[in-house]
Amino acid sequence: MSITIDYYFTPQSPWTYLGHERFVRIAGAAGAAVRVLPVDFGKIFPASGGLPLGQRAPQRQAYRLVELQRFSEHLQMPLNCQPKYFPVGGDPAARLITTVDQQDGSAAAMALGGAIFRAVWAEERDIASEQVLAEILHAAGLDAARLAQSHSPEVQQLYEAHTRQAIDAGVFGAPSYVIEGEIFWGQDRLDLLEKKLAAR
Repeated sequence: MSITIDYYFTPQSPWTYLGHERFVRIAGAAGAAVRVLPVDFGKIFPASGGLPLGQRAPQRQAYRLVELQRFSEHLQMPLNCQPKYFPVGGDPAARLITTVDQQDGSAAAMALGGAIFRAVWAEERDIASEQVLAEILHAAGLDAARLAQSHSPEVQQLYEAHTRQAIDAGVFGAPSYVIEGEIFWGQDRLDLLEKKLAAR
């Protein structure tokens, strides 16, 4: 019996970047379907007691940088812990991924998502820029029209609906992987997610 994983994330999350390719492999090996759900943590944090990065205590911000460096080295993934374009607004990229998911399917959306995450954390590109998103879209071999389509009210409504769905599911951080109501929060929980999938 096939299983579906709800994949909640925000495009500017370094933890989503660090876990994305492993998640793709794990879901593929398990034959799991993935619902690609970029969401607005600007609305999720107030509902869940979370704080935007700039409002967190200094010691939490400092430790985050230590952990990012550790995981970058452990996973052997390139990562600029303090990239040139960060903080960066993720809404335009989130709407673009949502559009591609609707028009081209989840595999295309996952591939585009991976390229967008790399753009922030490995390539130091500005994912709030229309030009940069157009370049990433082109490199992924996707229809250039998707960028204009991502500005439609329908896509914004879907983005908001996915955000409400995340809040209702109890999601509070990115990335979150949800299987049958069970949340696995963070790329460092992927081993447990894989174990869950193997047990089915």
